[in-house]
Amino acid sequence: MKFRTGGQTGVDRALLDFCLENQLEAGGWCPEGRKAEDGKIPDHYPLVELQDAGYDERTEANVLESDATLILHLGEINGGTKLTVSCCAKFSKPSLLLNLRDKSLQSQVEELIEFIEDKEINELNVAGPRASEESEAYEKARIFLQLFLSALRKRE
Repeated sequence: MKFRTGGQTGVDRALLDFCLENQLEAGGWCPEGRKAEDGKIPDHYPLVELQDAGYDERTEANVLESDATLILHLGEINGGTKLTVSCCAKFSKPSLLLNLRDKSLQSQVEELIEFIEDKEINELNVAGPRASEESEAYEKARIFLQLFLSALRKRE
């Protein structure tokens, strides 16, 4: 399975770091100039610049080019995360919203695995709040992704 994201701080970077550390395939579109809220997205992240594009166009492209989107949030959905939800609806793309503040992360991991199996997902777009919107987004996403990988490995 391949993971896709846009490279913003927070959930996007958590996914990219997680994939790089675990030798999982990752990629995605990022805005022209590799723009993010903290400056330029570092070159070691395997993202491709979308020419003449900003955040909104990048979000649309990542939703369109994936089989489905996982939206990790921390209660409130706004900004780019809200745009991702709208893009999934606009293009009739499957999406799963999971609240990382939920106490039952293990049941959410199972829900994600069922979603992937039911929808036969080969490429999963992952989105969520940037660090300036939710300071815990990176760490909570990393914990969730590790639980997800552990659950997948137990099934093998």
